Amino acid sequence: MNAVRSPMAAAILRHLAGPRCYVVSAGVRAGGLDAFAAAVMDEIGIDIAGHTPHTLQDLHDTSFDLIITLSPEAHHQALELTRTMAVDVEFWPTFDATMMIGHGSREQVLDAYRGVRDYLFRRIKQRFGFTGGPTV
Repeated sequence: MNAVRSPMAAAILRHLAGPRCYVVSAGVRAGGLDAFAAAVMDEIGIDIAGHTPHTLQDLHDTSFDLIITLSPEAHHQALELTRTMAVDVEFWPTFDATMMIGHGSREQVLDAYRGVRDYLFRRIKQRFGFTGGPTV
């Protein structure tokens, strides 16, 4: 099982891997749906509108093979959670596009989210060895 911090990252991995792996998205804090993330994912045909954010503590099954974190805070929390477990934890430093909200036009914010989406798409394809298929 893989735990991925970002609903975008989890949705991309689910899209590329299909039923070959189980993917869960969990973060440091729960919250509502991010409309900007949903919009940029919809642009590439991946629907995350039904995603319900969860925290790492909300997860009932902790039998992960791999946890990928995208922020220093999430990475620290994942390391604490797994210190007595045999699980790999990877940190992929990722720009927090939510920081753009209120500091630019709607299109500038969407561009920041697109940058994160495209980075995650490329990183996931590379990490998990997906060749061919959709690109962004």
